[in-house]
Amino acid sequence: RLLKESIELLRFYPYAVDVRPTVIATPLSDTGNPLDLLPRLKMLQEEYISLIENDANNEVLGKPEEYFHLFEREDLEYLATLQEQQNPKTPQEWMIPVAKNVALDKLKFPLVMVQEYGLNIFRISASATLLLERMKNVTLHLQTTVKKITRDGDERFTLMYEKEGHIQRESFDFLINAAGFRSGEIDDMLGIHTHRLVEFKAAYVTKCYKYDALWPEVIFHGKRGTPQGMAQFTPYPDGYFQLHGMTKDITLFDGGLVKSSPLSAQPKLDAKFIQKIDKGWHFSSVQQRTQTAIEYLAQYIPAFKDAKVASKPLYGAQQIPGRDADLRASEVAFVEERYARCETVKASSVITMAEAIAKRLQKLRIIHHFDTRKTFETSKQINKQDVDAKAQEMAQLREYPLSLAFVNKDIN
Repeated sequence: RLLKESIELLRFYPYAVDVRPTVIATPLSDTGNPLDLLPRLKMLQEEYISLIENDANNEVLGKPEEYFHLFEREDLEYLATLQEQQNPKTPQEWMIPVAKNVALDKLKFPLVMVQEYGLNIFRISASATLLLERMKNVTLHLQTTVKKITRDGDERFTLMYEKEGHIQRESFDFLINAAGFRSGEIDDMLGIHTHRLVEFKAAYVTKCYKYDALWPEVIFHGKRGTPQGMAQFTPYPDGYFQLHGMTKDITLFDGGLVKSSPLSAQPKLDAKFIQKIDKGWHFSSVQQRTQTAIEYLAQYIPAFKDAKVASKPLYGAQQIPGRDADLRASEVAFVEERYARCETVKASSVITMAEAIAKRLQKLRIIHHFDTRKTFETSKQINKQDVDAKAQEMAQLREYPLSLAFVNKDIN
């Protein structure tokens, strides 16, 4: 399901995709065996073939026979003798910077390379904004706060909201709650209780002048929340790298995972996390956590110890439906006949959710016709140059390096 949804998202937002593979490495300190991944990889490869047979346009992750590759130590030792390529085309060429820079003595073999691509949040945001601006049937209210929701019988909702200091009221046939980690606040307004968790997390933006070749993303496997949690090394253009370390000192935070209570469907994050979300970070905290992330990755990529803090982190609170913090996939929930809740854990779920809502609207005769085959026609209304410009504007407004608004290559 995640593969199918990811392919749909890549097709819908082609200019937000960074076409580069992902390498999965298993440290010696980890209990896992890299070959344990093989059954899943083969299953995904077969599913990818099936999706392409059903619709040739689904071939957006490269050739299915090249979906994954295994690299033994002797392969990497040979690749380390080769020159890095400015425009790598083969799995072997993509693996050269890994072979040259990663501490092979700390890893189990084989390493696994998978055709999983990057997704650029600035470019998704830019694409969505540009598409919404072109839709005549959409009215988008920004800087607007919903204050209260009341039901008008069984078929209408009245929203009281504040915009530019003025309170306004408007009625609607159908309500969709896509309020991110604050989804519980909408449930509370409607008197609906549900179980959910919210987790505050962060990734760190660094720059390393030593690396000017194109890298794949590299994931060093590890058990979440332990001192040897998963480490993730995500490349951007111009020597920028985004770092995750799934430890309490880097990406995760003590007290950062909270759950709803019998009194409220909205999990209550500590004030220090809300302060970060609404107001930003103290520089000392940015410096400390980013440096810790650099040192954590440097245990696997030694020369990366010289990387520098490049900006504030990428951060936020993630919603997780239900009670299981390990369940990171979700569907739209039709809480009532005319109320849908979209708790988006993975961005790839949004198209499936939207189509499910459209089908519900059709069933209720709020809309009369819906053709899923036309979903991907929508994205053709924008072009790469417009996305480039809007993504740069968004990165600048949010005080991030402009390089984060670009991808090395898109799927078109």
